[in-house]
Amino acid sequence: MNYLKSLTVFVLLTCITGISFAQQSVSLQTITGKEHPRILLLKGEEGLIAQSIAGNPIWEKMHETILKECDSILLLPPIERIQIGRRLLDKSREGLRRVFYLSYAWRLTGQEKYFGRCEKELLAISGFSDWNPTHFLDVAEMTMAVSIGYDWLYPKLSDESKKIIREAIVSKGLNPSLDAKYNSWLKAVTNWNQVCNAGMTYGALAVAEDFPELSKNIIDRAIESITLPMGEYKPDGAYPEGYGYWGYGTSFNVMFLSAIEKVFSSDFGLNKTPGFLQTAEFLQNMTGVTGLCYNWGDSGTGGNLSPAMFWLAQRNNDPSQLWVEKSYLQKDDFTKFTGDRLLPAVMIWGKDLPLDKVTEPKIKAWKGEGANPVCLMRTSWADRNAIYLGFKAGSASVNHGHMDIGSFVMEADGSRWASDFGMQDYESLESKGIEVFGRTQDAQRWSIFRLINKSHNTLTVNDQLQQVKGYAKIDQFSDKPDFMYAISDLSTVYENQLSEVKRGVAIVDQKYVVIRDELMATNKPTTIRWTMMTSATPVLGRNKITLSKEGHTLVLMVNSPSEIKMETWSTEPTTSYDAPNPGKTLVGFEIQLKPNQKQAIQVLLIPGSAGNQKIQFEKSLAKW
Repeated sequence: MNYLKSLTVFVLLTCITGISFAQQSVSLQTITGKEHPRILLLKGEEGLIAQSIAGNPIWEKMHETILKECDSILLLPPIERIQIGRRLLDKSREGLRRVFYLSYAWRLTGQEKYFGRCEKELLAISGFSDWNPTHFLDVAEMTMAVSIGYDWLYPKLSDESKKIIREAIVSKGLNPSLDAKYNSWLKAVTNWNQVCNAGMTYGALAVAEDFPELSKNIIDRAIESITLPMGEYKPDGAYPEGYGYWGYGTSFNVMFLSAIEKVFSSDFGLNKTPGFLQTAEFLQNMTGVTGLCYNWGDSGTGGNLSPAMFWLAQRNNDPSQLWVEKSYLQKDDFTKFTGDRLLPAVMIWGKDLPLDKVTEPKIKAWKGEGANPVCLMRTSWADRNAIYLGFKAGSASVNHGHMDIGSFVMEADGSRWASDFGMQDYESLESKGIEVFGRTQDAQRWSIFRLINKSHNTLTVNDQLQQVKGYAKIDQFSDKPDFMYAISDLSTVYENQLSEVKRGVAIVDQKYVVIRDELMATNKPTTIRWTMMTSATPVLGRNKITLSKEGHTLVLMVNSPSEIKMETWSTEPTTSYDAPNPGKTLVGFEIQLKPNQKQAIQVLLIPGSAGNQKIQFEKSLAKW
C-alpha cells in the first residue's frame, strides 16, 4: 500500500470508527528536521552515557553486562517467524531485545561486530511475510524493534538495507494499524493501547522524512488515543492490571513519552494526567519486604529492575522512589536483568540520577483508589524481617482481573506466609480450548482454578463465585504506625449471597496482622468459607493453625465464640487444563450462619517474632 492509499485509509477509518485525533497536532518540520538518530538518544548523546559509565561503578557494570549479552547474541541464528498459537509475540519480544541491545552496543563502542549482527537481524525480521496483525501486540513490539535499529544504525546502513527496513516498517507495521480489523486497541484503556501506540509512534518517527503525512497522522493519533489508558491511573497511580502488566503497559507508555519528548521537546500535557507520575509509588509499594511482588491478577511473583522507574523518579525529582531498584543494583549478578528487552533504556534514563542519594521512603502505608484499589503496608523498608501486608478491593471485571476482591498477602520474619497463585500461562489454557479473557459472570475464564475466589485469600459463600459486576473501594484507611489499616465494603461482590459484608485488615503495634470480617446473612442458611493460600507447612489445632517455613513459624488464630474446625484443601488440578500447584496449600475454616444472622470473623496472623505472649484484640470495624 503506497503513501496516498495509506492516508486515504486513515481518513476513512477515522470517519467510520468515529475516533477523532485532532486535539494535539505535531509539527512535520520538527519531525523531519531531526536527523537520525532521533529516537530516545540523539546524535552525540552517547557521550553522556559514557560519562556516567566512567563515573559510576554500577553503570559501568550494567554497560558491561549489556555488551556481554550482545556477545552471546552474536552466536545465535537470526530470529525466524515461528508462531505459537495465535501469537508471534515471543519472537517480537526477542527481536526487540536483540535489536535494542545490539544497536546500543554499536552506538557506545562503534564495534563493527555489533552493527553487522544488528543489521542482519533487522533484515531477517523485515523479510517476514507479516508481523501477525491479528494479534497486534506482536506488530507493535516488532515495529518498535525495527524502528530503533533503523534509526540508531541509520548513519551506517546502506541505501538498500534502509529501503528494505523502511518499507517493512510501513507495510508490516504502520499500514496495518490503519485497518479497522486490527486497530480496536485505539479505543482500549488497557496495556494494548499503550504498547501499540508506542510501537506505531516509533515506526512513524523512524520513517518521518519519507512518509511525513503518514507519520504525523500516526503520532497525532497516538497522542490522543494514549490518554485513555493513562486515565486509568487516576486518582493515585494504582494500575488496574497489576504488577506484571504495569511492567508492560507503563514501560511502553514511558518509552512513548520519552521518545516524543526527545523529538518535540514537549509531552503535549500527557504527564499532567492525574495519577500517572504517582504510579511510581504504586510499583514501589507493590514489592514486599522479601523482594516478591504482590502478584494479584495475571502476574508472577518475581520482582525485577524496572527501567521505567528511573524515568518516573527523574520526572518526580524523588530519588527515594528508586529504593527497591537500588536494592536490585546492589546485587552481584546483573545477568538476571538481561531478559528485559528494554534494559538499555536504563542507561538513558538512569544516567543523571544520583544513586548515592536514594534514601529510604518516608511512607510505610500507601493507598491507591481507582478501578482496582489497593492498600499496601509495611513496618519497615530496610528490615527484611518486617511485616508486609497487601490488600486489594476492586472488581473481577477489569482487564486481567481475578475473583480476588478482599484478598491479601502477608510477609513476616523474611517469609511470605499468605500468598497468591497469580497467573497461569495463557497458551497452556488456549491450546486446550479455554477462552481466557471473558469478563461476564458465565465466562469460561471462571472455570480456571487460579482465577476464582476459592483459590484466593478471601471469602466463598455457599460455594459460589464472586459477582463480576461487583466493585469495592477502600472505604477507610490509616497509616498510623501503631495501627495501619484498610476497610472495604465487599457487599456488591457478594450480592444475593450476603446482605452485608465488610473486611478490614490491619498491622497492629507493628507485631501482628488482623483480618476481620463483619457479615450479615440473607434470609437463607449460609456457609462461609475463609481461605488463605500458603507455601508453609500447616499443623492444625483448636481454632488455630501453626505454619512452618524456612525455620520460622506463624500462628493463624481464629477469635470465635464457638469452636471452629480448622481445615486444609488441596490445590491439585481437577481438570485437564488447570496448572499444578506443588507446595501450595489452602488453609482456613468454614462457618454456618442462620438466616439473617450477623457474625464477625476475626483472624490473627501472629509471627514467631511477636513472642509467646497471649495477644488480645477485639475491636469492631466501626471502632477502627
